[in-house]
Amino acid sequence: MPFSKSDKFNKPDSSGKFDKFDKLNKSDKLDKLDKLDKLDKLDAGTLYIVATPIGNLEDITFRAVRILKEVDLIAAEDTRHTAKLLSHYQIKNTIISCHEHNEHARIELFITKLTQGMDIALVSDAGTPSVSDPGYRLVKAAINADIKVAPIPGPCAAVAGLSVCGLPTDSFLFVGFPHKKKGRRLAQIEALKHEKVTLIFYESPRRLVAFLKEVLPILGDRPAMVAREITKLYEEYVRGSISEIAATLEARSSVKGECVLFVGCQKVKELLLLSPHEVDRRISKALETDSCSTSKLAKKLSSELNFPRQEVYNRIVTLRAGL
Repeated sequence: MPFSKSDKFNKPDSSGKFDKFDKLNKSDKLDKLDKLDKLDKLDAGTLYIVATPIGNLEDITFRAVRILKEVDLIAAEDTRHTAKLLSHYQIKNTIISCHEHNEHARIELFITKLTQGMDIALVSDAGTPSVSDPGYRLVKAAINADIKVAPIPGPCAAVAGLSVCGLPTDSFLFVGFPHKKKGRRLAQIEALKHEKVTLIFYESPRRLVAFLKEVLPILGDRPAMVAREITKLYEEYVRGSISEIAATLEARSSVKGECVLFVGCQKVKELLLLSPHEVDRRISKALETDSCSTSKLAKKLSSELNFPRQEVYNRIVTLRAGL
């Protein structure tokens, strides 16, 4: 006979009284207790990772709306922001904050409630939680506690922009936000130089132009796109080479809104066209206008030409000696 939750009442209670349980042999008793333990685990709640709109409030799934209505509570990056979304869809539920600064402290509370059988929905301000947003630590803690974690798919700025960038989509690398410290940020970009994939960065609008200027000498003037305010009123896509996009945005009084930068990979056939004579020609042209040290110039040109730095250094020394 199949085992059901009603069989819980056949387990001996604290008073020592037994129902049908005492009529079972030892093997059946152990089997039933084992099933009860498994049933208790199944009774734990579910942590739902719910994607929400990145701009246009219509970009939410029917399932996401249903889950937000049915769960016992909602863990939100910004309770005020999420309250507006819930109000728009006439959803009434309990919201508790879970953001970058308190996620670690909230984990114990959420895991306790989940193990008690409560269902929780995790949402960020926009898009998919834990993708460059709070949530990773909570998800990991839930998995470690044997709690079911279920994604409720939906909007993601990186994927939405990738679909319209016009760059290769068969292989891409999501980098997220670059490091805040310049030295580590430049090292991060340097490590990506030889990746033959489309690179995806999140960046603040006020730092975007400066970041493009940092990327240019390291990655070279690759094809790129900046997606700004995806799905919102002032949605915009700026396409061109890295230098062209930087010039376009720098000419504006300011850059506003959420920005995603997509950088294409360098085409192999273009790199192979650079003969030693062509490298010498480009170095000579750079020497006419650039007075920086040989070492700095070699580093800069090596990235732009995708040519070994030591060879570029040696050519600079030779060409400077002949001037």
